[in-house]
Amino acid sequence: MPREPDADELALIRRSGAALRVGRLSLAAGTGSYRVKASMARLARALGVDRHEAHVTLTEITATSHRGHSFRTEVTEVRTVGINADRLARIERFVTRYEREHDDTGREVPVDEVEAGLDELAATPALYGAVRNALWSGIACAAFAFLNNGGGIEILGVFIGATLGQAVRRQLLHRGWNQFGVTMLAAAAAAFTYLGFVEALHALDVITTRHEAGYVSAVLFLIPGFALVTGALDLARLDFSAGLARLTYALMILTSAALALWGVSAVVGLEPGTLRPIALPWGVLLLLRFAASFFGVLGFALMFNSPWRMAVGAATVGMVANVVRLELVDAGVVVQAAAAIAALLVGLVGTYAGPRLDVPRVTISVPAVVIMVPGVTAYRAVFALSEGETADALVYGVQAALVVVALSIGLAVARMLTDRDWGFEH
Repeated sequence: MPREPDADELALIRRSGAALRVGRLSLAAGTGSYRVKASMARLARALGVDRHEAHVTLTEITATSHRGHSFRTEVTEVRTVGINADRLARIERFVTRYEREHDDTGREVPVDEVEAGLDELAATPALYGAVRNALWSGIACAAFAFLNNGGGIEILGVFIGATLGQAVRRQLLHRGWNQFGVTMLAAAAAAFTYLGFVEALHALDVITTRHEAGYVSAVLFLIPGFALVTGALDLARLDFSAGLARLTYALMILTSAALALWGVSAVVGLEPGTLRPIALPWGVLLLLRFAASFFGVLGFALMFNSPWRMAVGAATVGMVANVVRLELVDAGVVVQAAAAIAALLVGLVGTYAGPRLDVPRVTISVPAVVIMVPGVTAYRAVFALSEGETADALVYGVQAALVVVALSIGLAVARMLTDRDWGFEH
């Protein structure tokens, strides 16, 4: 006959469950495995757990809590993969509060109080409704369109297309549709909307030249930049199971969007061409790059459910770093080297800005580098592969991969320089 757990074992069960729950909330909010493990271990220690160990992947957590001679191993799964920067900041403040309370008093924090706080965290709604969330996507992609050499028509068309595409994606995801299928539908909706807009202007003789080449920018809201960067950072921590899972997920999302874009191109007979740079005086171009970089990062940060203070902080950091990157490229610096330098700058400034804004540094640094992810190049790689142009696909794919690796190296080096847990193995 099974033995009933004693009082100490029951206490461990509740404390282990609370620690696992904070990890589940962190993982569902989109952070990397390193932060998930750290949040669980810190809260577990405040609750009186002697030792806490965890194995974290993209969608699963296996955690073991030790207290005295007892231990408990639990497994949980997260089926929804998304980004919620506001929740990440709330979790960080929540864990820090109880950690400090435990350190100051030396007593275990009440598990009832922790569970009530976790209930409140889980029930916190998104900061922005569906309409505003879609508008943030449109603003970010419109800024991308300018940075990709688009003119006024491309910027306006991309804004409309990306806004509608994100609205479609959000509605379908909230109804529980498969993420990869939703990605393809959202990409098709954004691309067709953009092309319909420019075709309507052409039919009305508002414009006399074709502007179809900018339609790739309309789907850049689907770039899984958060997963790409956090996955690479997990690899830098030698957490291969989590890092490879995140990178695989990001690659599948990217491929789904690119295949949908290829399908749209096949229907309308287009291919993602290159836009020629707009001839502007250097000073004017510099100011416009600052503005586009700021609003691009701001749009992505708000789309990730960042509070305004956090979003403006990320946008300011990203604006400076991205313009530095673009100027370095114009000066002849290799693209991936410029990306690494810019990401290093983001990481170092984010280390300073995060604590002063009372937000995790990842919510500052990752949105700031997402705008540097070469989405157009990645889409062209999949498009060329779909067309059987293997050589072009290889060139575009390697170029995109090198830039993503360079961005991750820059952020990882910044963490190693400013965080002993990253710089040294214990």
